[in-house]
Amino acid sequence: MLPHLASRIFGTPLLVHSAKLDVILSALGPRLGIDSPIPGGSPELLAAVPGPRPNMQGAVGIAVIPIHGTLVKRTLGLEAASGLTSYQDIGAMLDAALADPSVTGILLDVDSPGGEASGSFELARRVREATVVKPIWSVANDAAFSAAYAIASSAERIVVTETGGVGSIGVIALHIDQSVKDANDGYRYTAITAGRHKNDFSPHEPLTDTAKGELQSEVDRLYDIFVGHVAAMRGLPEMAVRATEAALYFGPNATAAGLADAVGTLEATLTEFSIYLSSRGRKAPPTRAVARPGATHLQEDDMSLEETQMEMIGVDQAAVLVAEARREVTQSAQAIAELCLIAGCPDKAAAFIAEGKSEADVRRVLCEAKAARSEATPIHSTITPEAGTETPERPEASPVVAAVKKLIHKE
Repeated sequence: MLPHLASRIFGTPLLVHSAKLDVILSALGPRLGIDSPIPGGSPELLAAVPGPRPNMQGAVGIAVIPIHGTLVKRTLGLEAASGLTSYQDIGAMLDAALADPSVTGILLDVDSPGGEASGSFELARRVREATVVKPIWSVANDAAFSAAYAIASSAERIVVTETGGVGSIGVIALHIDQSVKDANDGYRYTAITAGRHKNDFSPHEPLTDTAKGELQSEVDRLYDIFVGHVAAMRGLPEMAVRATEAALYFGPNATAAGLADAVGTLEATLTEFSIYLSSRGRKAPPTRAVARPGATHLQEDDMSLEETQMEMIGVDQAAVLVAEARREVTQSAQAIAELCLIAGCPDKAAAFIAEGKSEADVRRVLCEAKAARSEATPIHSTITPEAGTETPERPEASPVVAAVKKLIHKE
């Protein structure tokens, strides 16, 4: 009855908590022509799955993006009441928040068991790339499992509620063999194919060893990507991530395992995030939350709807802004590193970059430090009688002088 949904559940790897998969099958099973894996399961359960909650107003300047329900690459026209949220919609909200000048920080409000593997890592990488433009935090409120955790872990900081959980870092794929049911119902399917593997995952035949091996290989490949992603985002050894064995970690256990940074509520995190943004010297704009694609922004100021719409830009323009910002940050970081190298303190470059100092700020600090050293240290001559017999090095040949000239010309 719903072949387009069946093709996205069976015979394809999923990044979803297995208990949630049972609920999905319980809801859709009878409509897909299979028995419910949960006694008493019925299609009515589908209506009980909560859809994404409306965007809430966060603290001043913070856009709250809801990541709720089962995650899919595309909803294919299904409404939010189906309990599905698409990576496409989340990406659109992220782009809108990045393009909105009134937003200085982004908070991901995550309450999801995960979902489809397709599109999950692409979105997760987009979140990490976006942190170059604006700070992004996430809250497991209450669940950030599997694909949802892949996205949440891409934020710079993860908070988990006391009863919330993270993890399920694993991949699962199901194959339904209904050949016995077909025979009992009086059906016999004959597939006429070209290509030895064309009918590998048919539900009307038992899964062959070859097909099972192929599916296992894809599950393993996605698992390697998942483990590598979490390890990179959380600064953990890959062996430590694999050692979780796709287990769930709740509250303090999540922080102890290194999968979260703190335990707290969504409200407390908003307050902490607001203080963090203020300490970075960011301007506090009017309160505003990111709306779903096609909706207008929520706002508390007197700005008219027309002015609000004028501030909105398209997704392509937002992508250009992100790319330009990343390029500017990279160039600034390179210039700071060169200045520190010239000044003889390359180890200070990372700290300057982390503090968000500009190239001019770093140059001033280094010059002041050099002046202070000159006043405190007496000058000792190291010129020897034989020094005059050597050919002095030309100033223009010095790599240090060349680097300084390069920086001067840039200005």
